[in-house]
Amino acid sequence: MSEILEIIMIVSFGASWPMNVIKSYKARTAKGKSLAFLLLIFFGYIAGIASKFMNEAYMASFSEKWYVLFFYFLNLCMVGADLCLYFRNRRLDKNNEAVS
Repeated sequence: MSEILEIIMIVSFGASWPMNVIKSYKARTAKGKSLAFLLLIFFGYIAGIASKFMNEAYMASFSEKWYVLFFYFLNLCMVGADLCLYFRNRRLDKNNEAVS
């Protein structure tokens, strides 16, 4: 049951990331984005993944509970994509300021 609740939490957090990535891509600006926030979330997912690998009980039943880690990795990829877009958009902001 705890794994199901954890998945609900991860899916709830992760549901907004694809929309956020699309918004960042279309906006073509880093204004309004927080690098510190993105990095904090990114490293939080890394810590969550590491905690799963260090949990002996979880690893003993990994073949039955692999799906929990799947959602952690999926969210990590989404946040990673948003981080990449942040740096792309920051570069575009600098280029636009130089032209103006």
